[in-house]
Amino acid sequence: QPYFYTKRAMKKGQFSYEAAQQELQTIVQQLQEGSISMDELAERARRAAELIRLCRERLRDLETELDNLFPED
Repeated sequence: QPYFYTKRAMKKGQFSYEAAQQELQTIVQQLQEGSISMDELAERARRAAELIRLCRERLRDLETELDNLFPED
């Protein structure tokens, strides 16, 4: 069972962008193979949407951090 990434986990530094990407790849692969049951489909889609949201948030935070480290004059 993959670690469930939440905002709280991100704030504690427990969020791994790479692990989230791997989990997303697994979900896509399962969808492509048709190995997800209809009962699981909505749950997996919600999980993928949450992972995408968290990854985007992490990228925005990283961009802000880098902008602060290397300000343009």
